[in-house]
Amino acid sequence: MNASLSHPTAAGGLDLAAIWAQSDAVSHGVALVLLLMSVASWAIILSKAWSVWRLRQNAPAAIESFWNASHVAAGLEQLAGLRPFYDMVAQGQGAIRHLEAHQREGGHLDAHLPASELVTRALRNSIGRTAARLEGGLTWLASVGSTAPFVGLFGTVWGIYHALARIGATGQASLDKVAGPVGEALIMTAAGLFVAIPAVLAYNAFSRSLRLITADMEAFAHDLHAYFTTGQPLPNAQSGGKLRPVHVAVAAGGGA
Repeated sequence: MNASLSHPTAAGGLDLAAIWAQSDAVSHGVALVLLLMSVASWAIILSKAWSVWRLRQNAPAAIESFWNASHVAAGLEQLAGLRPFYDMVAQGQGAIRHLEAHQREGGHLDAHLPASELVTRALRNSIGRTAARLEGGLTWLASVGSTAPFVGLFGTVWGIYHALARIGATGQASLDKVAGPVGEALIMTAAGLFVAIPAVLAYNAFSRSLRLITADMEAFAHDLHAYFTTGQPLPNAQSGGKLRPVHVAVAAGGGA
């Protein structure tokens, strides 16, 4: 068999090194943009996948341990590695302490607000900040998923234009002269799809996971609200109804 037919990369220059050497500055720029998009996307995907997996795996047991603790400080130790839930307890506890401090001082507007309202505001703020933190990077993934195919398509169009201009200058339009440059240009489209598809899949997966985490936080916030305002944790599905009652004074005062 002819060597040129058995080794098309040698004959047509379709290996990556040859493609890079034959491309111009615009094609190099497009390739570098796609590379940066891919590296940044995979860094976000791996980092967020670890965070979401850890939360989904450890949250149920840690929350149950929190409700079975004898007091808030011991419960917080169970949530030490789960920042969203730890912050919610700390914020709710801080709201109660804030209210008690202003009631002792007197004359402050917060002293006239019900504990329920202060705790609700603190928990909502905690959920909002946590949701914003967990959603970090999703905008980038959505942007890469929607723009990378067009960046690759631009590289393809430019590559085909560059190939046709070269063919026009040389006057050689045979198949062996056209197939190589056009094939090189189409690689840009494939590169754009290679960058975009993982970003889109990861965005959809993380969006669903974050909705589930937010739902868990809202359920936990409901139980915390009842605990900080009544002193009795509500039996719920997460704890299996084995909650130990804790006095509000322990939750709000220095004994926590």
